[in-house]
Amino acid sequence: MADYNLSRLNFLIVDDNKHMRALVKSILHALGVKSILEAGDGADAFKELRHFPADVIICDWSMQPLDGLDFVRMVRTGTDSPNPFVPIIMLTGHTEMHRVMEARDSGVHEFLAKPISAKGIYSRIRTIIENPRPFIRAGIYFGPDRRRKENPNYNGPERRKADKGEVEGSVGSISDKLKDNDDKAKTKAKAKAKDDGDDGGDTPELSQDEINALLNG
Repeated sequence: MADYNLSRLNFLIVDDNKHMRALVKSILHALGVKSILEAGDGADAFKELRHFPADVIICDWSMQPLDGLDFVRMVRTGTDSPNPFVPIIMLTGHTEMHRVMEARDSGVHEFLAKPISAKGIYSRIRTIIENPRPFIRAGIYFGPDRRRKENPNYNGPERRKADKGEVEGSVGSISDKLKDNDDKAKTKAKAKAKDDGDDGGDTPELSQDEINALLNG
C-alpha cells in the first residue's frame, strides 16, 4: 500500500485519549515512521512544536482543555507559532457537514473520520505530499487554499490571486525530505480502530467518501 519512505518525517500526535494515541502511533510505525512525538492536548502540543520540527500533525478534534480547532487556529495565526505552515490532519468521530466545513475553515489540510485505519491515514499523508496547496491569507483566515480545484466555469471575482498579496507560500519541507529517496519503502499495516466515545448527535453524518467530495467540490 505505501509508496513513500516516511522514515525521514517527524509526526506529532495530539489526542487526550492515550489509547487513540497508541493506535495512531502503531499505524505510523507500521507505515515506516520512526520519529513520533505525542501530546495529550492542544496546549502541550503547541509547546512541543517549539523544539520538535513536526512535518505532519495528526490532531483529534475533541480534547480538553484546548480542543483541536483552537489548537489549529493557534498554529496558523498565533503570533508566537513555531510553524504556521505545518500540514495538519484532523481526526474526529463527528462528521456532520458543518463540522467538516468548520475544520476546513480553521486551516486543516485533511479531515479523517473515525474509526481510523492505516489506509485512511496513509491516503491523507499521500495527498499532502502529492498535492501541496499554497497558503492563503483572506480576512481572518490563514491556511492552505480551501479551493482545491479550479472551476473553469467560474466567472466571479478572483479573491486569491497572488498579485493581491494573498498567497503566502506553500509546504515544501515534506517533498524536500522525500525527493532524495530513490528507494520507496513498501509496508503493510494492520490496525483496528474504535470510536473513543464521541456522540454525533442527531445531525446526519457524512461518510469519508462524502467528506472527500465535499472538500474537493
